[in-house]
Amino acid sequence: MAISPNAPGHLASQESLLLDYLHRLERHKRGRRAVHVHLSHLLPQNRREHHIRVAANTFENLVKMLQGQLFVLANADLFFIFKAESLNDVETSILRLRFLFSDDPFLVEDDENATRFCTYYDVETEYDRILQLVRTLVHEDESAIRSKDEDDSRKSALQMKQSRGQALTPRVLGRVEQALQRADISNMVRRQYVCGLVGEAIPQPLFSELFISIADLRATLLPDVNLSSSRWLFQHLTETLDRRMLAMLARSTDRTITGDISINLNVSTLLSREFMRFDDSVIASMRGSIVVELQNIDIYADLNAFLFARDFAKDHGYRICIDGLTEESMRFIDREKLGADMVKLIWRPSLREKASSEVRDLVKRAGKSRVILCRCDDAEAIVFGQSTGIGLFQGRHVENLIAEELRRRELENVRRRVQGSEFIE
Repeated sequence: MAISPNAPGHLASQESLLLDYLHRLERHKRGRRAVHVHLSHLLPQNRREHHIRVAANTFENLVKMLQGQLFVLANADLFFIFKAESLNDVETSILRLRFLFSDDPFLVEDDENATRFCTYYDVETEYDRILQLVRTLVHEDESAIRSKDEDDSRKSALQMKQSRGQALTPRVLGRVEQALQRADISNMVRRQYVCGLVGEAIPQPLFSELFISIADLRATLLPDVNLSSSRWLFQHLTETLDRRMLAMLARSTDRTITGDISINLNVSTLLSREFMRFDDSVIASMRGSIVVELQNIDIYADLNAFLFARDFAKDHGYRICIDGLTEESMRFIDREKLGADMVKLIWRPSLREKASSEVRDLVKRAGKSRVILCRCDDAEAIVFGQSTGIGLFQGRHVENLIAEELRRRELENVRRRVQGSEFIE
């Protein structure tokens, strides 16, 4: 069943919005064109979230000038309906997109691919064809949602299996590390924002943590292994992942990846040759926007190594965040004496049982603007954090708030143009 754009409590998908837009367009078909840009055919590493965002921004000026309406589909395709007089501007935007993704095999310069990258339509004469296409896209979107639900169920079953699976042994770890040397980890890299959040205001992203999804890694390379069975072997695995992440970042020239970010490293990795190579690849002006996150337990495992690594990182302009703190361990952390710029406190439901004044004192001692409450998976975490003076948050609930705000703005923009001057001849 399709989600209605007007259904209370639901935010419409872009496919549903596009279908609704087409229905409204039926009486205003004259002088309209459409282009379907097939970004879904690009390699996975060329259609990550930031790539699609940059591609969509190519049409931003035309949208602002009320020359057309853009829809970013779930499969990463773009569908742009525009006034015919803007055809030259649209074709210029397509040329920019072709240049942006020029290294993708799909865009090899030959006649066949030149016509496959995008499909143009005359809305007036091909309206029924477009309508049928969009109905198919809506159906595919609904199927994808059902498929995702099934995948989530399978992942839950896999996680239960892994929790009872074979132990992580040195031999198994050796095979995994060999596989990691050849594996493309870019598809396993995830981003989660640290945001400022006051009251019920919209979250304001400050920087984003880049990390390798252990769940995806486990599902791909270790489907029957219980990673938690050996803490020290898992620690060794994370060091290998650190090095692969640094190598990937050192090669990247994408500002959305190498800009205002944080990376979670082991102290040993911060002192490694891989970090030295990464540091050589980072321009001096960007180092101040990169946060290095170090685990609390890793710091006290070798305090002297931490102090040396901290001095090296600070001297090179990086900021330090101490990660993995609970309310108990936070009592024994003096952020200023450790030379850290910020700390991360893990949200746990047990925090509710603590006196808010007790946690407020810990936050005040660390510095209200220096404490990040992480793993905020529900609204309760935000409410509690704000009650103790915390203003920085990270977690799935924060990501959901950002996504809801983006969808709300998209929906509002579409409705404004549908109801306003978009259909004025």
